[in-house]
Amino acid sequence: MELRHLRYFLAVAEEGHFGRAAERLNIVPPALSMQIKALEEELGGPLFVRTSRKVVLTEAGRLLQVEAQRTLDQAENARLAVQRSIRGESGRVRIGFAGNAVFSGKLTKDMRAFRKAYPDAELVVREVAPLLQADAILSGQLDIGYTPDHSHLHTPGLLSETVGVWNRLVAIADDHPLADRPYLTVAMVADEPIIFYDAHSADEPLYTALTRILGRAPQIAHLTSSTLSVLTLAAAGQGLALVPEPLMSISIPGLVYLPLDAPELSANLMLISRKIENSGAVKAFLSIAREKIGFAC
Repeated sequence: MELRHLRYFLAVAEEGHFGRAAERLNIVPPALSMQIKALEEELGGPLFVRTSRKVVLTEAGRLLQVEAQRTLDQAENARLAVQRSIRGESGRVRIGFAGNAVFSGKLTKDMRAFRKAYPDAELVVREVAPLLQADAILSGQLDIGYTPDHSHLHTPGLLSETVGVWNRLVAIADDHPLADRPYLTVAMVADEPIIFYDAHSADEPLYTALTRILGRAPQIAHLTSSTLSVLTLAAAGQGLALVPEPLMSISIPGLVYLPLDAPELSANLMLISRKIENSGAVKAFLSIAREKIGFAC
């Protein structure tokens, strides 16, 4: 028994006539009659009482009419559900984020756009340290990551795309001798102790770039595990922090932000995902995230 047999049966049951049912199905009456006869043989008994003018359902036919309609409805529901999943209209997208994904507004813009386009899909979002996102995506714990660039992104099976680039600012206590300057250079801060965000070595690229520019390792004042801790220590005069420009939206008493004339120390934001992705919802989110790329330099 195939779904087409049930469609043919229902057409005859609803029309009460083989000729009209055949016309509705766009097949010839003998072919329809043959299909119904085959169905009756498979089920082991008549489904219709045939007369010269019309056909009437038997008791077994009335039972099949209910079950056939239910089966076809379920098949249609299954078809629509699968198609919605393929298009990304349903399903789940698990996102890990760090750093400028939030402060730049990139993550929230992408989430809003996705929610507007796919209101029935589920978004699961959590903060995940940059160096942990790649492994989480490859192991299937996450689908998408927003992270600064780092060495772990150059991994087979992982796709990384730049979705934001920003200059760095110097976060500095307002009573620091350099705080009244209009801008700072690397040379001006070369001998100053630097506060690094060191959650799973996330500031490794910055440390490496500073070492290359200075010709020596920078002086480390503190290694701390959160952005807020970095800014708090800087406001307390415990050192300087070189932070991405979007962080200036965070206002902390006693802290000022000064431009840093060092484009080679720019901060970026990467969108990372699996190179081979099967989820329609994840594909749909990535498509929106790529459309909404806007660099601020």
